[in-house]
Amino acid sequence: MTRPLIYLMAPAVILLTSFSSEEKQKRKRPMPVVSPIIHQNGDVTFRIKAPNAVQVSVSGEMIQGRPVGMERGENDIWSVTLESVDPGIYGYSLNVDGLKILDPGNPSSKPTRTPKTSILYLPGDHVFDFKDVPHGTIHLHGYHSKPINRYREVRVYTPPGYETNTDHYPLLVLQHGHSDRGETWTTYGKAHWILDNLIAEGKANPMIVLMADGHPIPESFGNGRSPENTNELRTDLIEAAIPLVEELYRVKPGRLNRAIAGLSMGGLHSLTIGLNELNTFASIGAFSAAAPELEAISEALNSPSQTNDRLKLLWIAIGEDDFLLESNKKFIKALESAGIRYEWTLSEGGHSWPIWRDYLSKFAPLLFK
Repeated sequence: MTRPLIYLMAPAVILLTSFSSEEKQKRKRPMPVVSPIIHQNGDVTFRIKAPNAVQVSVSGEMIQGRPVGMERGENDIWSVTLESVDPGIYGYSLNVDGLKILDPGNPSSKPTRTPKTSILYLPGDHVFDFKDVPHGTIHLHGYHSKPINRYREVRVYTPPGYETNTDHYPLLVLQHGHSDRGETWTTYGKAHWILDNLIAEGKANPMIVLMADGHPIPESFGNGRSPENTNELRTDLIEAAIPLVEELYRVKPGRLNRAIAGLSMGGLHSLTIGLNELNTFASIGAFSAAAPELEAISEALNSPSQTNDRLKLLWIAIGEDDFLLESNKKFIKALESAGIRYEWTLSEGGHSWPIWRDYLSKFAPLLFK
């Protein structure tokens, strides 16, 4: 009668031993380093565990890019606290003995082809903040682009209420900058929040937004502004991406209901593609654009009357501290010499995301009136 008792107790002993071993493992696991820590008074503390490091610093948009040294503390955790950081969205990186890295304690990072920028978000009352208003939806579509024979993805923003009505909407194609990705305009630029807020305030018409990766040629990471890459993107947008979105979504037909805009490299793409595809787009926006070569838009420059007749809006904006300012001024002179109408905005700031979010908030209300 005792033998069954022995067989029944043995698994129990093994189970207890297993639990005990697991508890020991839990005790050995180091606690994760939380970073950044946002304090109620607006201070922000950055932390990283780096036992073998000699020098660690943090740099980012909230401190104008300059590095601020961090100090080693208990358990080899380096830290520094920045005082009274204004509300906003900031990119930042940590530097460990000369190596620029993401903050390992922060899961939020800027989508790029070489990710090195973490995202710090301090809510405030800006047009790019998440607010208690109706919100749109971001959709992801993967497709085989037959014209360029490549796998491609597009992200599509549909405005608040799209799923509950039968309305048709105009289309904005919105392009990112060099080395960024198709999702950068939403993850970091907060384009969807900007449009949600503008629509809620009655400042912008509801619209659908198509965001495509601006590096259709994989090798173009080093030269996304090349004619080859730009032409490949043009072909994909006109022959594949836009038709796909028009098939899947309720897009208003006609060029007057289409616009294209972009920042930096995306501004070059928008100017080049937009001015060569005026049968597709009536409005063009260029935010801190890398100005295109005049040969690339020669048809528009050589036919100013036709260009002006078809252009509803050509909106060009740049910061006074932007390294592309002089090339933009030369481009503007070329437009003036050809007699092409445009709108020009020179603002404070340089080549950075705070200014591009602001430009989108100013450009979107001008569309589809």
